[in-house]
Amino acid sequence: MERASPVRHEFFRGEIFAMAGASRQHNLIVTNIVREISSALRDRPCEVYPSDMRVKAEATGLYAYPDVTVVCGSPRLEDEHGDTLCNPLVLFEVLSDSTESFDRGGKFEQYRTIPGLAEVVFVSQKEAHVEHFERQADGSWRLREYRAGQRLVLPAPGCEVAVDDLYLKVFDVPAAGGPG
Repeated sequence: MERASPVRHEFFRGEIFAMAGASRQHNLIVTNIVREISSALRDRPCEVYPSDMRVKAEATGLYAYPDVTVVCGSPRLEDEHGDTLCNPLVLFEVLSDSTESFDRGGKFEQYRTIPGLAEVVFVSQKEAHVEHFERQADGSWRLREYRAGQRLVLPAPGCEVAVDDLYLKVFDVPAAGGPG
């Protein structure tokens, strides 16, 4: 059903959740993350996907569409359709009012069951604020926060990017009616 649908859905425990459209800020942040991380990893055996790549948490059955997904090495796909990744290394979620509680709560809990997942990054669209969770050797997760003027460090894929670059043009207010 999902592959034939014009609307994306997340699936968990028998429930289907339609994914709403995203704001200008959300889309700019996702574009910036994909551009900056792709550029930082261009010489490494890593791939960076925008939100159309579905991720499966096999232990729980969650199917989700993170805003940005990074995989290094060979992608492990669920089946021959090639649209569901089972071995993400880093996941990014751009927080919005309608999804923030689920992204931080139930979805993050499910993400943590993915064995090779090393990092989860929550990116605010209200201010230049990034929360970076990194899996520790004992299975716990360490939080580091980054703000404007700092560099987000992603140890698993081995790269870093300027927080300011993740927010490029996001807080610029476009003229009403657009270009004239």
